[in-house]
Amino acid sequence: MLLNQPRLLERMADLQLDAVVATAPENVTYLSGFWALSQWIRRGPQVYVVWPAVGKGVPEIITSTSTLDLVADQIPWVSNVRRYGDFHVEVDPGMAEDPVDQRHIALRDAPAYRDALMALVTSLAEQGLTAARIAIDETGLEPSHMGELKMRLPNITWVPAAGLFRAVRAVKTEEEIDRLRQVAQISERSIQAALAVAREGARELDLARAFHIQTIKDGGFPVLGCIGFGERSALANVQPSERRLRAGEIIRFDVGGRYQHYRADIARNAVLGAAPPEARRLHHALLRGVQHACEIIRPGMSAAGLFEEVTNVVQKEGIAHYKRDHVGHGIGLDGYDAPSLSVRSNDTLEEGMVLCIETPYYEIGRWGLQVEDMIVVRRDGAERLMMTDGNLMEVPS
Repeated sequence: MLLNQPRLLERMADLQLDAVVATAPENVTYLSGFWALSQWIRRGPQVYVVWPAVGKGVPEIITSTSTLDLVADQIPWVSNVRRYGDFHVEVDPGMAEDPVDQRHIALRDAPAYRDALMALVTSLAEQGLTAARIAIDETGLEPSHMGELKMRLPNITWVPAAGLFRAVRAVKTEEEIDRLRQVAQISERSIQAALAVAREGARELDLARAFHIQTIKDGGFPVLGCIGFGERSALANVQPSERRLRAGEIIRFDVGGRYQHYRADIARNAVLGAAPPEARRLHHALLRGVQHACEIIRPGMSAAGLFEEVTNVVQKEGIAHYKRDHVGHGIGLDGYDAPSLSVRSNDTLEEGMVLCIETPYYEIGRWGLQVEDMIVVRRDGAERLMMTDGNLMEVPS
């Protein structure tokens, strides 16, 4: 199970909640194990998960009839499913020999509610939660839907839950960490595949294609592919173009795929040919910032304190004018999980958090350099999820 259930129940008890309701895609998947394709590719509330407190009921997935095939195929750990709406398919039970087809037909045999809100209201009513204190994830709801829920269930005390879910997701289970390790290393191998086609005249698009093909070969799916050459490497959100590589130019990767729903976000740098001494000097300072973070990270450390440590090291190691608004973030189902590693953050590092530690540096018109590693906060320090060391790489020209 991906869900950190003890942490969720502890937070629910602290807030005296009778139930929580997930509505945003990352929270639905986290709470139930159900990945609803439509919810991840278009906006709007389409799937809910109701998770009652201990002794208050049973967890339920509320989803559209059109996604029941996914429920049947995935077998999420939340087994109670309440469907809404209609979706026409031809059904011949006599032809359904595959277990997925059999589960799909069984799920379709349940009554369908008019819409998602009606299904949610009925779920809460049937579980005796009509006069309860319930936290609902406001990020997946339209404002009118919240008003409608309050009208239909006037005796429920509704509490915003987006922050609650974000706090619970911040500390990963070992199964989550294993998926994050896998996707981090898939991304590293994909960088090596991209560099294998790096030669004078190669396009950014050529490297991007090689990167994403390798990600798919390794069982991942493309998500993030910022790959820029020369002056384009200084564009923080660079999208690969027809720009062709020249000898002596920086190649900056800020990349990551998705593996079993979990995200990678890593950064590496290379040069076609010999690296300019100035680029080496700058890169050394950025790498030392990330290395220092890995050396000092411990549970109980403040995120703001880590920010100060990292920026101070980069400044002392060679970029005296170095400035950043953050030096990293959590990662998981969401590319930007808690905590935020910024000077304004109130977060505290906890054992089991998975962090992206990053030190980007951009000089517009010249080059961009960035080191970013994924690490786990362990009791006695940081565990790197990376295979590579983050050094500036030189590609033979």
